[in-house]
Amino acid sequence: MNRTSARDDNSSFGHTGSSDLRSTGFGPTAFDSAGAPGPNAPGAGSVFDVCHVGVVLRALLLVHAVLAIGVMFVADSTRAWAAQLAAGSGLALPGVLLWLLMACALRRRLGALPLPGQWLAAMAMGAFSGLCGALVAWFPTAQESGSGHWLAATLAGAALAAMMFQWLHLRAQASLPAETAARLAELQSRIRPHFLFNTLNTALTLVRLDPVRAEGLLEDLAELFRVALTEAGSSVTLADEVELARRYLAIEQIRFGGRLQVVWELDEAAGAARVPPLLLQPLVENAVRHGVEPSDMGGHIRVRTRVKLGRALISIVNSVPDAASQPGNGMALHNVRERLRLMHDVAAHFETRQQDGVFRVQIVVPL
Repeated sequence: MNRTSARDDNSSFGHTGSSDLRSTGFGPTAFDSAGAPGPNAPGAGSVFDVCHVGVVLRALLLVHAVLAIGVMFVADSTRAWAAQLAAGSGLALPGVLLWLLMACALRRRLGALPLPGQWLAAMAMGAFSGLCGALVAWFPTAQESGSGHWLAATLAGAALAAMMFQWLHLRAQASLPAETAARLAELQSRIRPHFLFNTLNTALTLVRLDPVRAEGLLEDLAELFRVALTEAGSSVTLADEVELARRYLAIEQIRFGGRLQVVWELDEAAGAARVPPLLLQPLVENAVRHGVEPSDMGGHIRVRTRVKLGRALISIVNSVPDAASQPGNGMALHNVRERLRLMHDVAAHFETRQQDGVFRVQIVVPL
């Protein structure tokens, strides 16, 4: 493990315990001005979003195709097949339309359920729709029917609903990569303007305070702008992100001097992990703005990377001043968490904790 340290003072960093994001006193940064994703954001839809003519027509075609094939097994002639298909359609058509109507009306509530709950709800609505369809088909004749007739309609409705839900689920999964890319681009576009604005303001202040060191500062600033303005794709290496965070903290180090103490504990093997662009910079900016700047005595920041069980672990720890900064809405942390989820899904872990005067952000990503 390769370690570099501006000042090695590990006594400032305690073990963190239970999550307590609200009590950290972390106030708003420029990143916090980006709002939370709304219900119309990409990926916010439901598998049950069947309120479209195309979906309705395909659903009707699917059910009638299954019905036509099923009737072939019991019909002994083409005429009998056509007659039985027509009779079955009189039962299936109202049932399918009722299922689609309920799915459309309840799509948001049903979409909020976990996947097993969605399956159960889809099949329950299918059973109810099949029973209603059988009732509609039975009512004109009012002929006596055995219990097997109603049970068959109920089971057939549940089975066809399960088939239809599976089709809708596969349809939603097929569109997920494009929606994920669009969501990542949206979050990235929110990060860039605020990132550049904050860094430029810091650089202008430092140039006035220390012209002699302006050249190195402007080099770091140029690299920050290059990374922020370059379309690097959906992921970069953790090593690149660490280098970017180093340059940002180098600029802040000039401004705060001895008040900012930075410890780097880096494992080179972890540098190969893929992460979303501009992942670490907003986190170290949060640490500076709310852990160091509000305190007259300054504060400590420790950035650590290591490999454990085939995964890369990243932790950013900073001291928390007694006088908390202005509370914010935590959108910088939300942005990072959301981009990690979109890129790595459940393989990534993002956690924030505060205890014993320190605030910790811990990230786990696959290698």
